[in-house]
Order: sequence, then structure tokens, then C-alpha cells
Amino acid sequence: MEILLATFTTLFSIVNPFGAMPVFLTLTADDRASERARTALRACIYMVCILCVAFFGGQYILNFFGINIQHLRIAGGILLMRSAFELLTPGGNRDRVGPDALEESKQKDDISFTPLAMPMLSGPGSMAICIGLIRPTYVDKAMTVAGFALVALAAFIILLFSLRLTRVLGKPGMAAMSRVIGFITLAIGVNFLASAIGVLFPGLTR
Repeated sequence: MEILLATFTTLFSIVNPFGAMPVFLTLTADDRASERARTALRACIYMVCILCVAFFGGQYILNFFGINIQHLRIAGGILLMRSAFELLTPGGNRDRVGPDALEESKQKDDISFTPLAMPMLSGPGSMAICIGLIRPTYVDKAMTVAGFALVALAAFIILLFSLRLTRVLGKPGMAAMSRVIGFITLAIGVNFLASAIGVLFPGLTR
């Protein structure tokens, strides 16, 4: 249960489904509620699949390129800190999909895989975190995958009620939510960076 909660709390702030709400509402503006729900469900299922591929295949990728797991954690920590500063900086909370990609996505029949599942819900940061998760037993791995599913369930609920949430929170509420998530993401990035440096340079922590 501890691994399940740790996986959920670590990934949820990085996935940040609240940040995906504006683009999701823009791309599904002409859809019925049932169509919007199906799109959100497919996107969250794709997200779990992407995270699982990163989790189970990550170690093979590291071995193939000769990358140390601690080096990956340092890179992931820097990436998370950069994303967190964008969320914390006023006016810096940019969409994870550029204007050109957003315009192109409006012409697509199905936006659930791209851009929703990737890169909005499961971007480089969340995939780096999944690759860096090492679980020794099959039970721990199963609980980690269950954590992915729990994050996907929370993301689905948020996207499903995104229209109501946007009306209730408004722009000030969404900005405050982004800053809270940004602060948590910054703390996770610092933790990744500090723990990896502590392993690589144990003398620095003494």
C-alpha cells in the first residue's frame, strides 16, 4: 500500500491533469458530453500503457545506452525542476502543446493518443520518473502499475468534469492550483537530484 500511495503522489503532480484541462476543452469544444468522456477515457488508458512501457522497458533502455540510473535521476530532477519553475512563474504556465500542434490537432478525428496522452498526460518528466522506479519484487511492481492506474482514474475524473471545474475555479483558481502543483513538482525534482548526488558522491552528504 505504501508503494501504491508513493507512486500516486509522485506521479499525479507531474502528470498534472489540471494543466491538460484547457487544451482538452478546446479540442473537444464541439463534442457531446458522451464523446468527451470517451476521449478522456481513451487518453487515460493510453497514458497507463505509455507509463508501463517506460517502467518495464526503462532498465533495458538504460543498459542499451550505458546510462547509470543515478544519472537518469539527475536529468529527471532537472527536467522536473524546470517544469515546476514554469508553473510557479506568473505567466509562465504555458500549454504543453504549442500553437501549431494545437491547430493541427483540431483537424484530427481522435486526439486521445496525441496530444492528450502524449505529451500532455505522459510527457518526458513522467516517463523519466517511471524509468527511475526500481521495484525488486513482482508484488511491488504490481502495486506500482496499480499506482499508474490510480493516477489515470484521477485524471479521467478531472477531465470528465473539466468544464465544471473551470467554471467553479475560474482563472485565479486555476492559477493557484498550478502553483501548488508546481511547488510539489519542484520538491520532487529536488529530492530526485539530491538523492542521486548523494549516491554518486557519498562524501558530500557526510
